[in-house]
Amino acid sequence: MKRNKNRVIVGMSGGVDSCVAAGLLVEQGYEVIGITIKTYKYEDVGGNVGNDSSCCSLDGINDARRIAMQLGIPHYVVDFTEQFREHVIDYFVDDYLAGRTPNPCVACNRTIKWEEMLRKADSLGAEYVATGHYARIKQHDNRYYISRGNGAKDQSYALWGLTQEHLARTMFPLAEMTKEESRAHAERMGLPIAKKKESYEICFIPDNDYNRFLRDKVQGLEEKVNGGDIVLDGEVIGKHTGFPFYTIGQRRGLGVSHPEPLFVLNVLPDSNSVIVGTEEKLLHGGLVANSVNLMKYDSLSDPKQFMVKIRYKDDGAIGECSINEDGVLVIRFPEGRRAIAPGQSVVLFEGNDVVGGGIITAAFD
Repeated sequence: MKRNKNRVIVGMSGGVDSCVAAGLLVEQGYEVIGITIKTYKYEDVGGNVGNDSSCCSLDGINDARRIAMQLGIPHYVVDFTEQFREHVIDYFVDDYLAGRTPNPCVACNRTIKWEEMLRKADSLGAEYVATGHYARIKQHDNRYYISRGNGAKDQSYALWGLTQEHLARTMFPLAEMTKEESRAHAERMGLPIAKKKESYEICFIPDNDYNRFLRDKVQGLEEKVNGGDIVLDGEVIGKHTGFPFYTIGQRRGLGVSHPEPLFVLNVLPDSNSVIVGTEEKLLHGGLVANSVNLMKYDSLSDPKQFMVKIRYKDDGAIGECSINEDGVLVIRFPEGRRAIAPGQSVVLFEGNDVVGGGIITAAFD
């Protein structure tokens, strides 16, 4: 189907931001189609399935439908449960079982909210997709890249995986707004979700209990991994409840006593052991990452300094960054970085601009 440059599909979760994004595009004269994604089967995730703050809850779907009717736009619920299970839930479980710490929202953004949504846009003849993310899209030297949004709720870190094709067909109507301004627009438009609470948990773990979720998803997990060794300086000092339930940098809940505070330094699935040590041993001189996606520049062969974030709530630190001939991102930190966790996203910033990112595979000294 030929794409209409005035037609936009908006991912509507039923929350304030996505509904306001749809409303603003209607006011700007676009032909808007609301799309709500069904990402998982509620009976498959367990926990508090009635949690109405989850972005993918049944209440969220119903709110999106009501707002679409109020705005006078078509609304569809699309079933992406199989794609979501494969690309997000299975990846999430597999990473924890491999001793890594996954970023499910990053995976969801790229594979579901963009790749699958763009396929839906193509089928509906829409040129663009739009979301309620607080981020900007900029263009320089024929390349698109993400830049930090205007308010405190900056979501640029989780968008590093979007490709040039994704960005060329994306709109962020809230790019210049704060959360307070978005709510004010919802009030102005008379949207009944103007005061709706935000969702902070991972959508498919509505009770925010990762350990419970892993136990439910992997039959016999607790019996397989319970009772492995907790190791300090090569000596066993205790037993753990299962290596998937520990993350690098963790201090609480280790179940061992020591004169100094101990932290998780490494998780070793092959030996079902958790390596612990004192805080200074969390410090590393650098990291390597794969699955690299560059935005602002098309190459990074020569080392260059950028501000580097190694987790969502990280303030960032200067790192010397380059991509080697194997496509691996290598970053060296002049002052070291604490608790570098394989599986997490590493994102490079130049000022407010996202240079690119990747998935951490290892730290080095």
